[in-house]
Amino acid sequence: MENTFKQFGLKSEIEQAVEKLGFKNPTEIQAKVLPEVLNNQNVIGQSHTGSGKTHAYLLPLCNKIDETRHEVQMVITAPTRELAIQLSNEIKKLIEFAGKQDVWRSRLLIGGTDPKKQAEKLKNTPHIIVGTPGRILDMIKREALSIYTATSFVIDEADLMIDLGFMNDVDQLLVRSQRDIQLLVFSATIPERLQAFLKKYLEQPVYVKIENGLSPETMDHQLISLRHRKPSTVIMELSEMIQPYLAIIFANTKEEADILADELIVSGLNVGLLHGGLTPRERKRMLKDLEQLKYQYIVATDLASRGIDIKGVSHVINAQLPKEEAFYIHRVGRTARAGMQGTAISLYEEKDTTLIEKLESKGLNFVFTDIKNGKWTEAHPWNKRTMRQQNTTDFEKEAWKQVPKSKKVKPGYKKKMKQKQQSIKRQLKKEQFHKGKKSQRK
Repeated sequence: MENTFKQFGLKSEIEQAVEKLGFKNPTEIQAKVLPEVLNNQNVIGQSHTGSGKTHAYLLPLCNKIDETRHEVQMVITAPTRELAIQLSNEIKKLIEFAGKQDVWRSRLLIGGTDPKKQAEKLKNTPHIIVGTPGRILDMIKREALSIYTATSFVIDEADLMIDLGFMNDVDQLLVRSQRDIQLLVFSATIPERLQAFLKKYLEQPVYVKIENGLSPETMDHQLISLRHRKPSTVIMELSEMIQPYLAIIFANTKEEADILADELIVSGLNVGLLHGGLTPRERKRMLKDLEQLKYQYIVATDLASRGIDIKGVSHVINAQLPKEEAFYIHRVGRTARAGMQGTAISLYEEKDTTLIEKLESKGLNFVFTDIKNGKWTEAHPWNKRTMRQQNTTDFEKEAWKQVPKSKKVKPGYKKKMKQKQQSIKRQLKKEQFHKGKKSQRK
């Protein structure tokens, strides 16, 4: 079977849009989801960022638009304004490339804008509504919008939707929709808290899970021990070495991001800032500046790791490692997209070893490095000293067990016991060494 978009039998205007978008072959999730959406199936799509899931649902949904119906036909919800804006821009581009600017209408509904003006614009009913659940619900309560006519409903980044507490708003929207509305849920992970919602609304959904590993093969993962240095100091040294096209530097909190950005700017780096503490206008302007490549570095919190597609990211730098594996994967997923090369560099401390162990156990290969005198140097893994100490402790314990105990305690007894223990310990180490050599020869 041919692996092109021709296989789906899309309308000529959608095929034209696909060609102008530069898509040659469908990604794995597109190949599996597209026909199911066209066939009006409910779908749960699970895949990491950069897999092409946005167009896996946008292409078939736009293919189903009925131009004779001047009413809302699809609702697309996103957990953040930035992601909603990004989706809206993709929809506009798709409409333009399909040559339907004067026929298909979409409307973006997000907070941070005047609700009265938004309500006014909804008098010319759009075919597509895209936005955050709270603002869409607000427009319905103001009676400026009805979504009862919609035949499809998308929940994008559903796990983040739950984390941010928006599922109650989504629930309220679905109560105001047709009972048999097509429901499409996309998420990088399916946490336990999402399961109850899925069971409530989806009967026998098609479940598409893309097992593409924790990260692309085109990504390198490097670890640099801070060793009591400030993150900004190490990042300044890094900047001399990597010369990124665009690097996202992640901090764990808004406060830490502010401090780090200030330190890097004072040191001479061209740095932008993106986190939830900025006003909607500031965040919108920052995303626009990034599109226009006004910055080489952007200091961000995890807001930027979920769903926001910042083009041209060559490097991700974790000034601080997150506490959870999922956040590490989301962060590094900003680079090495669409088959391109990418590098993730993480600065770590002893408290991060549990996370590193978990990621290694799941197949991530880290390279331990450092910078000395402006050059890359190989560094020992974080656990080398710990392992050496552990082995020594094990030998100590075993040797003491084998030391013969004397019933009579004479002068110099403790010293003799220690000498015997040391002798046995050396013998145990020799035996282990020879065993290792023997097993290697085998």
